[in-house]
Amino acid sequence: MIFKLEDTEKAERLFEGTEDTLVLSCLQRVMGSIFVTDLEHPRSAMAYLGDFAFYAGEPDAELVSAKPEGFVIMVPLGEGWAELIRERFPDAEKETRFSIRKDTRFDRERLEAIAAAIPEGYELNRIDGGLYDQCLENELFIDCVKHFGSKERYFALGRGYAVTKDGKAVSVASSYTVYRGGIEIEIDTLEEERQRGFASAAGAKLILSCLDDGLYPSWDAANRASVRLAEKLGYEFGHEYECYEVE
Repeated sequence: MIFKLEDTEKAERLFEGTEDTLVLSCLQRVMGSIFVTDLEHPRSAMAYLGDFAFYAGEPDAELVSAKPEGFVIMVPLGEGWAELIRERFPDAEKETRFSIRKDTRFDRERLEAIAAAIPEGYELNRIDGGLYDQCLENELFIDCVKHFGSKERYFALGRGYAVTKDGKAVSVASSYTVYRGGIEIEIDTLEEERQRGFASAAGAKLILSCLDDGLYPSWDAANRASVRLAEKLGYEFGHEYECYEVE
């Protein structure tokens, strides 16, 4: 049987050494949940937040089989988990993601210049109630806000910036999730508006906002293009890791 773990300290040792901030969010009980098969002495655990499920400890087929409904990116954090995922979900697509280092020292002057490079006819604004609603109604931008569950919680915990044209968002950089001490960044741009520096500008503004408030803007890249954007903003590549996308 699968249980939601309320005393998340009991699972901390299972995720020891993991830097992913989504796991931290779950362990800190800020967002997301930890699931186990033994509430008192868990030897295996799944941290679930957003579209991601992280598996740690002793490989457990029951935990893998209890995948949350819908699309999930399953991340094995130790030997044996990947094999179980492949066995249980033979149609899962194996993907490579790119971890970005968490100790970046940012060049504020460079970020300010990037944020200011918006062409005439476009504006860069902090996400307000109207832009939040736009994101929630747009399939491309919805991940920038939806994991908070409500507008009130987003503005209490999260933050974001959008490049707009005639009041409509064309590129959004926002907190995908938050943890104590920082956020996880999500950036998306309309296809017809890409390669114009909008993602860089919105991302730079979001990073500066975090630095102003003593928060760390964490970045995890889904592809090489995301790595290049991160490096443009001052981040350094960390390492590759494997995951499995399951519909």
